[in-house]
Amino acid sequence: MAGKKVCILGSGNWGSAIAKIVGGNAAKLAHFDPRVTMWVFEEDVGGRKLTEIINTQHENVKYLPGHKLPSNVVAVPDVVQAAVDADILIFVVPHQFISKICDQLKGHLKANAIGMSLIKGIDEGPNGLKLISEVIGERLGIPVNVLMGANIANEVADEKFCETTIDKGRRPKHQRLQGPGPGTASERANADTQFPHHGGARGGHSRDLWGLKVAVGAGFCDGLGFGDNTKAAVIRLGLMEMIAFAKLFCKGPVSSATFLESCGVADLITTCYGGRNRKVAEAFAHTGKSIEQLEKEMLNGQKLQGPQTARELHSILRQKGMLDKFPLFMAVYRICYESQPVGEFIRCLQNHPEHLGRHANCQATS
Repeated sequence: MAGKKVCILGSGNWGSAIAKIVGGNAAKLAHFDPRVTMWVFEEDVGGRKLTEIINTQHENVKYLPGHKLPSNVVAVPDVVQAAVDADILIFVVPHQFISKICDQLKGHLKANAIGMSLIKGIDEGPNGLKLISEVIGERLGIPVNVLMGANIANEVADEKFCETTIDKGRRPKHQRLQGPGPGTASERANADTQFPHHGGARGGHSRDLWGLKVAVGAGFCDGLGFGDNTKAAVIRLGLMEMIAFAKLFCKGPVSSATFLESCGVADLITTCYGGRNRKVAEAFAHTGKSIEQLEKEMLNGQKLQGPQTARELHSILRQKGMLDKFPLFMAVYRICYESQPVGEFIRCLQNHPEHLGRHANCQATS
């Protein structure tokens, strides 16, 4: 019986880290095809094509330098060619590009293909809010699992211990992916398809997976010279708004226990201390440069998710007449997009209502 074929759609920092782990494990597991394809958005690096560099040097020198990729990971510049024979599709691209990629893939996938989304963010369309996994599933007609957690790419690539959360939902057994980590015998028996994993990670299961970042706000505090006490307040208040937003806008029941998983508070803490959103927001606070300019200067072609997510949330909340219910989220939006002074973020923290049901006005006063 032929082994299951895996395709990774995306080759940035996070995508390349996953390629290292998945490629290494696919080569060891008998029920997987050892050849793992990775779709790479082609670009020139030092006069050479990035795919050529990856396939000869086995390293993504632009987005994950210093980490060798397994030789069985093959970079492919054409997204359809990379995915056409795959049984498992791992989506790991900035969320603003997912609709275009799905449009390219539609009609070209195997009949029984299943997906795994590693993409943070939301999609705000004419019919309201959707999770990225819902967008992929609806556009491609495939079941989609979700992997999300406190997973900084370089640390994953270094094979340092980490946790992650996998949402397999109520899918039939043949449509599930088993999470990383030891697991139990019964968990493995209930998953026909085991996700090639690294033993240092632990998989949890959540049916109402949700996560929103407030790392931009944490970066503002760092840039303004405030300390860990202030950042703790950002994390606590941000978590409160995350839970309230999910309970208002997610379909079906939302368990508060989800936010104690790696995809919740752990991811929030990690991004508020070590993520790119925090890093760029800190520079924004003390340089006065725009988010767009800093993204170009600091991220080597990578994209920020935090400011755009704040803009999407603002659009949703404005339509519902609920802007004043989420003052921390909206303070991030106004600073990034409406030229509100970054110092107003501290005032927002000071004036934040203890309970989200009360009204608060965090707009700058004239």
